[in-house]
Amino acid sequence: MKFRLLAAAGLVAAAGAVAFAGAQSGATATAEIKGDKISGTATFAERLSGTGTVVDVTVTVKGLAPGRHGVHLHAIGKCEPPAFTAAGGHFDPGPAGNTDPDANHPYHTGDIPNLDVDKSGSGTMKITTSRVTLSDGPLSLFDDDGTAIIIHANPDQGITGAPKSGVSGGPRVACGVVTKK
Repeated sequence: MKFRLLAAAGLVAAAGAVAFAGAQSGATATAEIKGDKISGTATFAERLSGTGTVVDVTVTVKGLAPGRHGVHLHAIGKCEPPAFTAAGGHFDPGPAGNTDPDANHPYHTGDIPNLDVDKSGSGTMKITTSRVTLSDGPLSLFDDDGTAIIIHANPDQGITGAPKSGVSGGPRVACGVVTKK
């Protein structure tokens, strides 16, 4: 009888741990994405998973050329049109950090998948990443100079290239500063 009670208590504790692992940690953020005739939003929600902290990212835009577009988190929370160069290079605070978008690619912390845009110019992407956090720490999007999300004119080829080779998506066409909610 005691063994059954212990086993039942263990199952209840394990179920509670699983429920806790799927719970939201509470940190959220948004970005209003703007470009020449381009508009959209990005939302970020940090949560705990079975493997640790992850961030769910949803990007929704309209006004882009149909096709695939590179999307990245950039190192500085500034969006100054038309080229959005004030956003700096890709967010990459790790030990092998390199802000050249084409070097160390596709391993920058801020590298996320391409966005597929339909014939009407609209696209939505939902991803989950463990490369960044919204809470304090070395991978936080909220360091001293903030973070921006950039959409590029071309697809990210997901390969390392020479500086300015354009393998990471080419010109920047839209930008949004990531802000805590």
